[in-house]
Amino acid sequence: MLNRRHLRIKVLQMLYMFYNHKESMDVKTAQNQLLHSVDRMYDLYLYLFLTFQELRASSLAKMEGRANKIRPTFDELNPNKKFVDNQLISKIMEAEPFQSLCKRRNIAWSSDEEQEVFRKLFIEVEKSEVYFEQMDNSESGFIQDRNFLISLFRAEIANSPLIYSFFEEQDIGWIDDIDLACSMVIKTLKSMSENDAFEILPLYKEDDDEKEFIKTLLKQTISLDSESEKLIGTLADNWDIDRIAKMDVLLLKMAFAELQSFESIPTKVTINEYLEISKYYSTPKSNVFINGILDKSVKSLTKDKKIIKTGRGLKQ
Repeated sequence: MLNRRHLRIKVLQMLYMFYNHKESMDVKTAQNQLLHSVDRMYDLYLYLFLTFQELRASSLAKMEGRANKIRPTFDELNPNKKFVDNQLISKIMEAEPFQSLCKRRNIAWSSDEEQEVFRKLFIEVEKSEVYFEQMDNSESGFIQDRNFLISLFRAEIANSPLIYSFFEEQDIGWIDDIDLACSMVIKTLKSMSENDAFEILPLYKEDDDEKEFIKTLLKQTISLDSESEKLIGTLADNWDIDRIAKMDVLLLKMAFAELQSFESIPTKVTINEYLEISKYYSTPKSNVFINGILDKSVKSLTKDKKIIKTGRGLKQ
């Protein structure tokens, strides 16, 4: 589920917090909070999958309300059930491991306020072009149901201001995580087949080292702090480090730590990753500045034999 760039961003966020609370936070506490923050991304993923059955429940409630009118029309008594009969939604609801996991992690859209979110969201869904086209055509089957859910998720759920507001209230960090979580929902939907039970993706790949990667990156960035500050001062034409954007300093410190601490990560990969992250988390001019400092740092650290890469092609 996780990719290295997003993990680097989570470390960046935790380092920002650490340097603002150094008096009350040690490295171990920061590592634990980092792992918790990453784990919370899984809750976001689960919440997003539960939206399908909640929308189905809203649809059924609306059908019932229309049928119970004093003088319901023929269509209100005989509604189109193509959405509520969607085969993938049924698979999700019947998947005991998934439903049990949600219960264990206390993931549910259960409050009155949350139910109101889905009442409003379903009103928007009913008006949408993707919903109208699905309900109006005569095609049916598992593939049709799957394609519809993917289109509906992309158009109406992933971009819903109602959903975004809820997630922002739950965990401000989720706003940075939601794009990745949404991509994983789509990947999971695409992998579903008619004859197999619904299975969600794991947070970490089996036998990967992602936990160790983020713990080490955080610890080494803090450990090499003084050395990194001196290096920045030297390479930035002796600028006062206080004049450099705080996020630029953090990104450079992380990059220096990664260059020196991970023998299997190519130098070019490290540089490109931090340049990409700087486009979203620092100033418009940061990309050029960081690129220049990192280019100089590789030469300096290599000369001092502090960058050691093993494996073919990893020195570049």
